Amino acid sequence: MNSQSLLASVGINIGLAMVILFLFSILKKQPSNAAIYYPRPLSKRHPITFPPFSLRRFIPSFSWIPRAFRVTEDEILQTNGLDALIVIRLFKFGINFFTVCSSVGLLILLPINFGGQSASSDSHRSMDSCTISNIKTGSNMLWVHFMCLWFISLYGLHLLYREYSEILVKRIQQVRNLRHRPDQFTTLVREIPVCGEHKARGCCVDHFFSKHHPYSYHSYKMLYDGKDIEDLSKQARYVHEKVQGLRKKCEGNKHGKESDECRDDLLKITGLEEKLEELCRKIRQLQSEDMLKGKELPVAFVTFKSRWGAAMAAQTQQHTNPLLWITEMAPEPSDVSWRNLSIQYKILPVYKIGVILAATLLTIFFAVPVTAVQGIAKFEKLKKWFPPAMAIEFIPGLSSVVTGYLPSAVLKGFIYIVPFAMLGMAKLGGSISKSKEEIKACNMVFYFLLGNVFFLSLISGSLLDEIGEYVSHPKNLPSHLAALVSSQADFFMTYILTEGLSGFSLEVLQPGLLIWDFIKSRTYCRGKEKDLYLYSLQYFRIIPIVSLSILIGIVYAVIAPLLLPFLIVYFFLGYAVFINQANFYVPIQDVYETVYDTCGTFWPFIHHYIIVAIILMQITMIGLFGLKSKPAASVSTIPLLLLTIMFNEYCKIRFLPAFRSHSIQNAAENDELDEKSGEMEHNFDKAIEEYRQPCLVPVSFTQSDSSLYQPLITSW
Repeated sequence: MNSQSLLASVGINIGLAMVILFLFSILKKQPSNAAIYYPRPLSKRHPITFPPFSLRRFIPSFSWIPRAFRVTEDEILQTNGLDALIVIRLFKFGINFFTVCSSVGLLILLPINFGGQSASSDSHRSMDSCTISNIKTGSNMLWVHFMCLWFISLYGLHLLYREYSEILVKRIQQVRNLRHRPDQFTTLVREIPVCGEHKARGCCVDHFFSKHHPYSYHSYKMLYDGKDIEDLSKQARYVHEKVQGLRKKCEGNKHGKESDECRDDLLKITGLEEKLEELCRKIRQLQSEDMLKGKELPVAFVTFKSRWGAAMAAQTQQHTNPLLWITEMAPEPSDVSWRNLSIQYKILPVYKIGVILAATLLTIFFAVPVTAVQGIAKFEKLKKWFPPAMAIEFIPGLSSVVTGYLPSAVLKGFIYIVPFAMLGMAKLGGSISKSKEEIKACNMVFYFLLGNVFFLSLISGSLLDEIGEYVSHPKNLPSHLAALVSSQADFFMTYILTEGLSGFSLEVLQPGLLIWDFIKSRTYCRGKEKDLYLYSLQYFRIIPIVSLSILIGIVYAVIAPLLLPFLIVYFFLGYAVFINQANFYVPIQDVYETVYDTCGTFWPFIHHYIIVAIILMQITMIGLFGLKSKPAASVSTIPLLLLTIMFNEYCKIRFLPAFRSHSIQNAAENDELDEKSGEMEHNFDKAIEEYRQPCLVPVSFTQSDSSLYQPLITSW
C-alpha cells in the first residue's frame, strides 16, 4: 500500500465520520426519531423536550463530545451498573496505555526507525520507512527497541494490575449496594432426585435442605415443563393482536359501525374473543397445581434466610455423588435463561461441544472473504491473479480508494454479523443466564477475530509469496510471525481508522434502526403507534472488537509506532460515544436498557484478552530480533515473556476467585447491615417470589393503552 492509498483511507474515513456525526446531531433533535434515540427514558415515562420547529433544529453540533469527559464513574455506576462501567474503563485503559506508548514511539522509536536506512527496505511501501523493518540488520539501535519493549510490557502489566484491583473494590461495593437483590439469597439447585415416598421432587428439596441447612433454609420454588403453556400463550397473543387490529380498523372506518364491512369485523371479533377466552381457560387449567405435579423438572430455586447461608450452599458439594444436588448461585431474575434450565445437567457437555464445532466451522468458512479482502489490498498481486483489475489504474485516484479504504470497509461489513451469529450459538450452549451466554459469545467472537481478522490477514497478505516456506518450517513460527506482522502494518492502520471513525460514528447514528423505522412507518405500521427500540448494551459485540483493536495496537507498539496516534483517536471517540450525557446523545443512559448487572464479571475476560496481546507482542519481537540478527535481544526477551505468564497466573490466584463467587466474609457483612436496618426478613421473604417461571404468570389480555411516548414529547 502506497502513501496515496493510506491518505485516501484517512480522508474517506474522516469525511464519512464528519458527515455521519453531522447527520446524527440533526436527526437526534427530530421528535419523529424519539423511539430510536430516547427509548429508555420514554419507557420510564420521562418527558423529552425538543427545540421548536426552526432553523436551530437543523443546525449540527459537536458540543456533546467534550461534555462526555465530564461524566463521573459514579454517575455511570448508579444509572447503568458496573458492567457498563467496565466498557468505559476498557476505553480509558486504551487511552491511558496508548498515550504513553505513543509518547515513547513517536519521540524515541520513530526517529530511529526513519533513520535506520536498511538496504533491504522496500521504498514503495510507505510504512516501512517508519517501522522496525527500516533498521539495518545487526544494528545496535535494536537495543533501544528492546528497552522500549520491556517498558511497554511492564507498563501494560502495571495498568492491568491497577484495573483489576480497582474493579474488584467496585465489585464488592456494588454487591453491597445491591444487597436487596433476590439472587444474593437464592441458590439454583439441579439434578434433584425423586422422593421415594411421595414420588415428587418438590418434597425432596424441602426434606434435604431442612435437614442439612436447618438454620438458614427458607423456601423453594420448583420449575416445570411449560412447553404446552407457552404454545397456548403464543396462540392467545396472536388472537389478541388480531382482535386489536380488527377493533382499530372498525373504529377508523369512515362509514361508522353500521357499515357492512364493520359488521363483518364485529362478528369476527366476537368469534376471536370466544377463542381467546377458551385459550385462557386452557392456560389457567394447565397452570393449576394438580396439572403441574407431573411436569416437575429436576431444577429448583432455593431461598435462604441469609446471604451467608446461600453462599455456603452454593459453593459446597451437597451430596457424595457430585452429579446430584448440584448447586450454584442463582442469577438475578431478569438474567435467567429459562429455556436452558430444562436441559439435563449430564448432557450439557454435548451442547457445549456442538457450540464449539459450530463456531469453528464459522471461523473456517470466514477465511474466504478475509483472503479476498487481502487480495484487494495487495493490488500488485491482484493484477496478476485477475488481469481485468488493471483497468482501475486508468481512473485517477480510484486505485488508491480501492486498495486504501475498500479492504477495511469490506472486512468491517463482513465481521458485523459475526457477534450476533456467535451469540445465537452461545444461547444453544445450555448457560443458565443471559450474562453467561454473552460472556461465551465474547470469548468466541474475540478468538474468531484473533484468528480471522488478525492472523489470517497476516498470512493471506504474504500467502501469495511464501506459503510453502511458512508451512514447511513450523519451528520458525516467531520469525515468520515477525515478518508477517511487519508487512501488514499499513492494512491494520486503515482497519483501525475504519473501525474507529466510521464504526463509532455509525454506532451513534444507528442507521439500521432509522431505515427499519422509516420502512415500518410507511408500510404495514402506517398510522400505528411506534414501538420503542429499547435494547441492552451489546457486550458480546463491543468488548471483543475493542479488545482486538487493543491487541493490534500492542503488537505494533514497537514495530510501527506511527499506528499508535490513530488508536488514541479511536479510544477517545469510542469513549465519547458510549458515555456522553450531553443534551444531544446519551447512548448508555438513553438508548440502552440495563437488563442485568453481573457486578464486573466481564473484566477477568478482558484482562485475559490483553494478556494474550502482550504475550503475542513479545513472541513477535523475539522473532524480529532474530530476523535482525540480534540473538542476544531475542534471548533477553524470554524472561519478559515468562514474567508476563507468571503475572497472569498470580492474577488468577489473587483476583479471579472473587469474580467467580461471593466470599463468605462479604456475605456476612452484608447480612449484618440488613440486620441493623431491620430489612433482612423483608429481603429474603420477597426473594423467592421474584423467580416466577414465565409460563406460570397469570394470563391477562387488556386493550392496548395509548402511545407510551408521544404525549411525553414536547417542544420548547
